[in-house]
Amino acid sequence: MKKSVRIFDVFTALVLGVILFLPAIIISILIKLTSEGPVLFIQERVGHREKLFKIYKFRTMEVGKSKHGSITVGNDERITKIGKILRKTKLDEIPQLINILIGDMSLVGPRPEVPKYVALYTDEQKEILKVRAGITDYASIEFSDENDLLASEKNPEEAYIEKIMPKKIELNKKYLSEISVLTDIRI
Repeated sequence: MKKSVRIFDVFTALVLGVILFLPAIIISILIKLTSEGPVLFIQERVGHREKLFKIYKFRTMEVGKSKHGSITVGNDERITKIGKILRKTKLDEIPQLINILIGDMSLVGPRPEVPKYVALYTDEQKEILKVRAGITDYASIEFSDENDLLASEKNPEEAYIEKIMPKKIELNKKYLSEISVLTDIRI
């Protein structure tokens, strides 16, 4: 079963890579023309079996400015104009096709967290790290408005840790109990 999911991931990533190659070039040019800094945002995340890896995304924020640490809240002023569009359409995720081809990620699976949040997981919660991290999952769908939810909180990071993260982990555990190519296609 795991092999069939991996074959599905690689095949789909290659097809999407071909289809999205030209849009990715255009996005790269727009990022360079509209803000200073690199085209890609690269960040260390925790993946399968707690292995650290570098996740790739198109950069959507200004470089060198940090307001809420590892989370983005509401209409964060650090987000560039093109970044708002990329985030809304999820096109900032295109470079993660590289992560899939490398083997760090899958199309569907628990979204990878930064090490400081994974350090807070219980042993039971770490069960979600038994599969490859994914570009999307049940939690990504359920919390598609996460930035807006956190914007209404007095302490966004605390709210993320205490309210949102546990719910995401539960949704990821649900995925583990249903994992299959058909589930991946449905998600």
